[in-house]
Formats: sequence, C-alpha cells, structure tokens
Amino acid sequence: MIEFCARYEAVELWIDPDPNAQMTLIWLLSFLRLHEEVIAKLSLVQADSTIGSCPPEVLAKGRPPAVKISEDHLAAASMAWQAYCAPTPRDWFDLLETDLSVLPQLRRTAVELLEELPGRDTGLGATEMRMLELISEGDASPGDVLPGHKKRNKRRVFYFWEIGELLDGLVHCPVPAVAGLDEGPFTMQMCDDRARRRRYLQSRLSLTPFGKEILAGGDDFTRHNPVHRWWGGTELSNDRLWRWDSASRDLVAP
Repeated sequence: MIEFCARYEAVELWIDPDPNAQMTLIWLLSFLRLHEEVIAKLSLVQADSTIGSCPPEVLAKGRPPAVKISEDHLAAASMAWQAYCAPTPRDWFDLLETDLSVLPQLRRTAVELLEELPGRDTGLGATEMRMLELISEGDASPGDVLPGHKKRNKRRVFYFWEIGELLDGLVHCPVPAVAGLDEGPFTMQMCDDRARRRRYLQSRLSLTPFGKEILAGGDDFTRHNPVHRWWGGTELSNDRLWRWDSASRDLVAP
C-alpha cells in the first residue's frame, strides 16, 4: 500500500461503519503513522451506513465528506489498536471512557466487540446468542442464522469463516447447544464441494435441551464445554475467561 500511495498526490480511505471495517481502519492508521509521506496525502471518508454496498450513482449524489487525516486520528487509532492487542480486554474496555469522537464509529465498535466476549450468565457471545434465538423460532437452516446482507442476524463482528466456526462450535462439542447440522466443519474444502455445501445449507437446525436452557439464562455453555480462542490479544480459556455483563455493561475479570 505504501508503494501504491506513492503514485498519487491524494488518497482517500473510504471506511464502512461495521466493526470489521473500523478494526481495519485503526490497524491501518496505526501502521501508516510511521510513514509521514503517506499520511500527508490521506483523507478519511466515514459514513453512517455501508458504503461498499451502495451503487456508484447513489454515492455520487450523496457523497460523504472527506477530512484530512490529523495527528488526532492517528493517536486515537494507535491507542485503540494497542488496546485490542493487549493481553486482557481491560484497555479496550477503558476506551468507553475515552473521547473517540475523531473516529465517530469506533465507540460503537468497542461495545460490539466487548459483547462478543463470553456472557456472564450464558458463556456465549452476542453472535452465538443471536443464532440460538433464531433457531428457537423453528424451521431454521444455517443460511437463516448466519449474519449477512439483508439477513436477520445483524451482528457484524466476525468474518465469513469465523461465523461458520461459531456455529460449528455450538454443534460439535461435548454438550451441544444446537442439533441438526448435517455437514461440517465449515471450511473452504466443504464450501468448494457442491454436494457437501448443499447438505450443509439444507440442514434443519434445532436447539437441544441444553441450548434451550442457555437461551433461557439457566445454564452456562462453558461449564460443560472446553473454551480456547482469542479475542484480540486476549487468550480465552476455561480457567481464564473474561466475560461481558450485558445488564451492567461491565467487564468481569477471571
């Protein structure tokens, strides 16, 4: 990207408001902060709605304003990226008490990422809980519960492959919360195989009794199943499980 930017007198970064785009933004600005010759050319375009899915003619009529990248942008982005890479979510949580107005979508992103930590009562993050809610309504296939454009699951924190892994994790574990998934794991090899992909998408999902208990707030997924994954720079495991309390909107240390 440094070489690409060197060819032009001015460069605009067009950034969507969803968490993945915002995380890319803070990583990119944190990296580019070391390259003053590039920063001098940069402007930032941030929108309240998704830019990437808008037709060009729509963007031409309602073009979001561009602002020059300043030291305030760089400082906020670097601080946020360092917080995300820290060995605990504490610094990221502290962003909620910080003035992030120079990057207007970042505070919402901070909250949405915290919501994906294991819940204090359920042991599942917000995307997983939304999957359980949609499955509980009946006659659900994987396509009905995975997030996406114009989908009922509006969570946008995880990438395509990560989302499939979350559903796998609710099914393929010692005490499953979800039943009925006829294929897996959700990998590129499975998606490239037409027959396997069809079986996967045609699966009819249902909650197990355990899944119903979790959804009702009566049980905790992590009490019965192993946990080992990363949240930014934080390694989550059963004996070191940072949690998010959605009622008090607070972070719960292990």
